[in-house]
Amino acid sequence: MGWLGVPDAEIDALNLESLRYRSVHGILDDRQRTFNVLAGIEFEERELPPFSELLIDTYEYQEYLRSRKVPDDYPVMVQLHEERSWKNRPSVIIPFTHNDRIVGHTQRFLDDRGPKYITDSQPGYVFGTDLQHNNWTHAIVVEGIFDALCIGGLAVMHSTISDEQARLIRSLGKEITVVPDQDSAGMELVDRAVELGWAVSMPPWPSDIKDVNDSVVRYGRLATLLTIFENRHTSKIKIEMRKRNLLKQF
Repeated sequence: MGWLGVPDAEIDALNLESLRYRSVHGILDDRQRTFNVLAGIEFEERELPPFSELLIDTYEYQEYLRSRKVPDDYPVMVQLHEERSWKNRPSVIIPFTHNDRIVGHTQRFLDDRGPKYITDSQPGYVFGTDLQHNNWTHAIVVEGIFDALCIGGLAVMHSTISDEQARLIRSLGKEITVVPDQDSAGMELVDRAVELGWAVSMPPWPSDIKDVNDSVVRYGRLATLLTIFENRHTSKIKIEMRKRNLLKQF
């Protein structure tokens, strides 16, 4: 519109307003993802919390997301008006999508009070299927949402994998590597991965790094992915040996 004589400040304001009201689906459509319907697996469409809007430029929220290494192009939502948020607590809302439809969410509160999370998730759902690229041959399965977001992985959101989740993950047609949280609960995820015949990676991170997100925050995404693949094993014996070594540290 500059050639029409519209001032730059007005053009910038219009662009920002347009971005603010884009749909979650519109932003996700900008990503190179897996577009095929996954093995006929479907979830019911659900609404986000009332008054949710796309986060654009609010410093407090952006600073938190940067500290967790969330990609700038993921459509994180917020409730900017305090009287509209849950018990007036600041939070970020991560939409759950599947085949381009919103099927749930998790709301992460930014203060020190409990609960930290309120989650609306359907049985068998795996976060991150819409983050996978068609040309990726591998998929990394982790426990937490922020673990998945910072590396483009899949989050099962528990320390185990249900049969329904396993079916959904298999339908991606990729080589699977499970990276557990490095705590006692995470070892349950290791046992389940072995049962499913999937590879497991337990990188030798320092004891204060408990999960993938911790590693990405400290070392960066590329270094974290390298350590995951360098320590990827399919041998049950090697996996069990690494698991026993980790258990001694807990």
